[in-house]
Amino acid sequence: MDTATCLCKSISPEEMEMITLHAPNEETSLHLAEFFKVFGDATRLRIIYFLSRHELCVADLSSLVQMQQSAVSHQLKLLRLHRLVKTRKEGKIVYYSLDDKHINSIFSIAVEHLGENE
Repeated sequence: MDTATCLCKSISPEEMEMITLHAPNEETSLHLAEFFKVFGDATRLRIIYFLSRHELCVADLSSLVQMQQSAVSHQLKLLRLHRLVKTRKEGKIVYYSLDDKHINSIFSIAVEHLGENE
């Protein structure tokens, strides 16, 4: 029996081709995997949550997540590297916020999804 042929296939070869045509390429898939890895840390998720509510400085975030400022700064650096967080400087104080509305949407949708079965 040919293992490449599926007897239960319910879509046409044309539909299969369209699905394949619009699939992310290898490079995009790798970028997506890296992007979602950043969400794989509870501290970073808490930082994202707090920043979804208000623009904050490192001292405020440190207090909210109950971690040392150096540890929070390290997490913020990673979030900036992946374009999840942006900065705004006012004098000597650096304020952090989510990079754009998409980050808040991704976070909110994930929280909503997890709450569906509760």
